[in-house]
Amino acid sequence: MTLVATASATQTPPRSPTSRPSLVSVGTIIWLSSELMFFAALFAMYFTVRSVDKSQGLPWPGAHLNLALGTINTTVLLLSSVTCQMGVFAVERGQIRRSASVWNPAKWGLREWYVLTFLMGLYFVLGQGYEYLSLIRDGLTLQSSGYGSVFYIPTGFHGLHVAGGLLAFLFLLGRTYAAKTFTQEQQVSAIVVSYYWHFVDVVWIGLFTTIYLIH
Repeated sequence: MTLVATASATQTPPRSPTSRPSLVSVGTIIWLSSELMFFAALFAMYFTVRSVDKSQGLPWPGAHLNLALGTINTTVLLLSSVTCQMGVFAVERGQIRRSASVWNPAKWGLREWYVLTFLMGLYFVLGQGYEYLSLIRDGLTLQSSGYGSVFYIPTGFHGLHVAGGLLAFLFLLGRTYAAKTFTQEQQVSAIVVSYYWHFVDVVWIGLFTTIYLIH
């Protein structure tokens, strides 16, 4: 009887999400809804300027975009959403670190999946920065034309959101190293960060389709 009581007292508590919605999660979803409206306004701005320029006979798009680079960046960002979700699955089963070799992704925990997601997001930001430099050398700036404005403003704000997500990953990973034990709060934080990252990916799908594919 004593052994049973001792085992019950030392048993690791379940680490699956609670049935009651977290206030942090609900608040994040509400905030992301407002961000969605913000980007909807940027899309409206893009199509308005596009309509005016085309009605005046101005060339559209107003620059030669690197579709190959944009496609690679988009693919990397979309795959980062997959790796981010793998990290969520790991944290839902209470696994923070890998349980086998680093070359065995099946045994990865939250840290490994989120580090990989961070690196892929960083690649996207650097790739976007590289394209910006190429377009600026070709003469496309924020002030050069209406097209320049509706290209840099939406993609620039999206880039800032990606950078914010990268900071969130660093903060979350730092907390997993600083904390002595894994808590429900860390689990909720990891899931909330994934919400944000998936939102960033969905917005980019719209931007890429609109700016790079629909002329």
